[in-house]
Amino acid sequence: MFEVIPWSSLFGGILLGISAVLLLLFNGKVAGISGVLNGLLANTSGDRSWRALFLIGLLVGGGVAIPLLDLAIPQFEQTSMLTFVVAGLLVGIGTRIGNGCTSGHGICGMGRLSKRSIVATLTFMAVAAVTVFIRLHLI
Repeated sequence: MFEVIPWSSLFGGILLGISAVLLLLFNGKVAGISGVLNGLLANTSGDRSWRALFLIGLLVGGGVAIPLLDLAIPQFEQTSMLTFVVAGLLVGIGTRIGNGCTSGHGICGMGRLSKRSIVATLTFMAVAAVTVFIRLHLI
């Protein structure tokens, strides 16, 4: 058996870590996507510009990376729009209940050794493993 090094995943993880550190160092903000989006929509803190630029950068970066790196776009012909809507709502509810998303807890919180974020990330990963097992082996 041979090992395959997932270079694109490694490179992406390095970029995520660098961007999270830079945002925390220069802006004092945590790069949790649900918190960034919530702050943009709520407009309670008066710092909409960096939040909008951050989210635009995510979309533009992904749009540029697809043709530049010749990435395959997943096909979802067999998935209904209702499934996407329900999944999105469940993710939104989960981030609200968990006080953050996987990027906020998993990247930023664990990097700061936050106990709450470590517990949240372990919970995310355990639920993901159970979900994949159920989906692949029981359904």
